[in-house]
Amino acid sequence: MKQFFLTVAGVFVGLLLFVVGVPFLLVVMAAGAARPAPIPAHAVLQLDLRGGLPDQDPKSPFAAFSGGGAGSVMSIIDTLRRAEKDDKVAAVLVRLPEGGVAPAAADELRLAFKHFRETGKKPIYAHSQGLYPSGMITSTYMLGASSDELWMQPDSSFQAVGVSSESMFFKRFFDKYGVKADYEQRYEYKNAVNPYLYSDYTPAHRESTLSWMGSVYRSALTSAAADRKRDPAQLIRTLEAGPYSAQEAQAKGLIDKVGQVAEIEAYALDKAGKGAKMIDFDDYAARSKPPAVKTGPAIAVIGAEGAIVTGAGGGGSPFSGDSNVYSDDVAKAFKAAADDKDVKAIVFRVSSPGGSDTASEQILAAMKSAKAAGKPVVVSMGTYAASGGYWISSQANSIVAEPSTLTGSIGVYGGKFALGDALARFGVDTKDLHVGGDYSEAFGSAQGFSPDQRAKFAGWMDRIYAGFVSRVAEGRKLPVARVREIAKGRVWTGEQAKQLGLVDELGGFYQAIDKAKALAKLDGDVRLKRVDGAKSPFEAFEKFLGVSETSARTLAAAAWVLGDPRSQAILDEMAKARLRAAPGGAAVLADTPVR
Repeated sequence: MKQFFLTVAGVFVGLLLFVVGVPFLLVVMAAGAARPAPIPAHAVLQLDLRGGLPDQDPKSPFAAFSGGGAGSVMSIIDTLRRAEKDDKVAAVLVRLPEGGVAPAAADELRLAFKHFRETGKKPIYAHSQGLYPSGMITSTYMLGASSDELWMQPDSSFQAVGVSSESMFFKRFFDKYGVKADYEQRYEYKNAVNPYLYSDYTPAHRESTLSWMGSVYRSALTSAAADRKRDPAQLIRTLEAGPYSAQEAQAKGLIDKVGQVAEIEAYALDKAGKGAKMIDFDDYAARSKPPAVKTGPAIAVIGAEGAIVTGAGGGGSPFSGDSNVYSDDVAKAFKAAADDKDVKAIVFRVSSPGGSDTASEQILAAMKSAKAAGKPVVVSMGTYAASGGYWISSQANSIVAEPSTLTGSIGVYGGKFALGDALARFGVDTKDLHVGGDYSEAFGSAQGFSPDQRAKFAGWMDRIYAGFVSRVAEGRKLPVARVREIAKGRVWTGEQAKQLGLVDELGGFYQAIDKAKALAKLDGDVRLKRVDGAKSPFEAFEKFLGVSETSARTLAAAAWVLGDPRSQAILDEMAKARLRAAPGGAAVLADTPVR
């Protein structure tokens, strides 16, 4: 019955769209094609980073209608490469966020800013309305310092004094209410579940966290000092003596000028030339896209951002910007790239904290198949490529990471919460029944593991950890004993990982492209071919709603043409309901959440 009504609804909307919507859409499209908005002869692109910044664009184009910030790191660096060659673009004005930019994202954007300034011979101006102590705020300052001029709003706060991270520990709370966190870790640095097991940082947890935080801090301020032509030690002393007002920061040489947003806009336009206009960065990105080149040698670009899970995407709302790395989709993308005669090498962009070990193994196997087909694979690491994110990267021909990428975390954890005692205090009794071996009830929530269940579960964990270590040893050509020594679940920055042999080079996406070209023996400009194994947006609609692809297309177009945000909200809620209703199960996760 549900299927019948959904199909009828799809057909009805399709008819409505055909009679009313399609003519309207055609008129709008024709009008837009007849009168394309020209890019002015002197344009200043305004890039607003205050709305959040994923590493990669969402796979569904419909996700753009849900709003967002300045696109993604990848779209920004791609657009800047075009803008630096565009005679109509005179400069870029960057609006910095008040909080922290993810360190590796800041590294990638800094490289793009420097390339724009040096290759395009055009200025970048940055403006801040305040820098506040929120985690990785020094990375935001580093990004601002890479501009030609860094401005701040008068009397705003300059509080880029360090890097911070905060964890909540729930052990005493759990003890009070009878909750038992029953987990296994491989090994002491695999600290994602430590807040459930302890009341404070363990020595290993503290050591690991302070190590990568210190690396990120030193890397950011060394870069900022180089860009502002300051002695690093002196810059660090000045910063740590803060906070300051904008005027004090200017007096100490931490920024260049103090002024309102309107003042720096007028300044940039005046420098750009007579008749210069301010253009939104996203608008320019959409207008300036060159026609796709479909012939000749190519480097395939495969993206992976988010948690690594088994299966294929397209089951949630096509309007949602949420992202996962679906193993079926990525495996299909590698196969498509391997089968494409024009593709000479593959760049695999990874920004993932990890996920399922089995999904990670499926992706790694697909990468190995592509390599066996003669296609070199270079991994470009984004914000993080940790645990499962490192698993899927470990056997690439070469790995390129940003200095502040969080990677490694070669380890595994898994377990459950035993809630029986806690619920009993409220009159709720949980009783297990099972048929077959005792291990069938190992993941019941009534009580913790029995000794036999724990032994079997620990053996499972050991096998997964040993497999992880062996894959890293094989891919990185390191002795197993050496990998075990530097693994244990420890998170490293890209800078640290290079010293340990887990990463080959420090750099960004275009450095990975250069490496792929070298491995494939390609010269000059080479086209980049985005390869995505995911379902089309309309196939995603079909799976999500359970209606035909034709009906899905009409629903999508109707939501867009009629501009009703309620339809998108309903679709999102339906997706969440489906996820809540999905059958669950115990799984060993190969990930470490990193901040």
